[in-house]
Amino acid sequence: MTPPPAPGDLVDVTFTLNGEARTLAVDSRRTALELLREGEGLAGTKVGCRHGQCGACTIHLNGAPVLGCLTLAAQLEGAEVVTIEGLAARAEAEGIATVDGLHPVQSAFVDNDAFQCGYCTPGQIMSAVAVIAEGHASSEAEVREYMSGNLCRCAAYPQITAAVMQAAAEIGATVEGGGARQDLHLGVPAPYAEDEA
Repeated sequence: MTPPPAPGDLVDVTFTLNGEARTLAVDSRRTALELLREGEGLAGTKVGCRHGQCGACTIHLNGAPVLGCLTLAAQLEGAEVVTIEGLAARAEAEGIATVDGLHPVQSAFVDNDAFQCGYCTPGQIMSAVAVIAEGHASSEAEVREYMSGNLCRCAAYPQITAAVMQAAAEIGATVEGGGARQDLHLGVPAPYAEDEA
């Protein structure tokens, strides 16, 4: 059995980033957020709290939203990673029409002025795409619940909710929930029953 890497050891990580294969030697302590911003130059994924509390660093890992600040770069091994920079291309690959080179959620955020300073916007959009894909955009209340892990310090929540509802209608992905609810940022079943009030 191979011992785990010691802190600071380099580990080889092979993954797909926005549709392109990557093999990198990364420090075993480095987060996905640090790798994406500093190593790959993808500054769209924002640094907010570094504690998993704000959602600014949300990325998609194998189709599920995760927080880049809580995900080690070594955990990307064998994964498909999509950041805000690759979102429109991913939509096109999935047969979702883009608008002027933007994912429909990005376009809806523009249409609804769903940002003020814009700092949280990439994380909000990445979470919104997942909320719609998982079928949790059937009402404004449901959108607010599932987007609650993303903070907007400018308080643009009504516009963000309107943007998600618009995009869900445009994508045609508003479906009644079903099955186990997924934790918005960890991609694992929530620790409570679906039928709880």
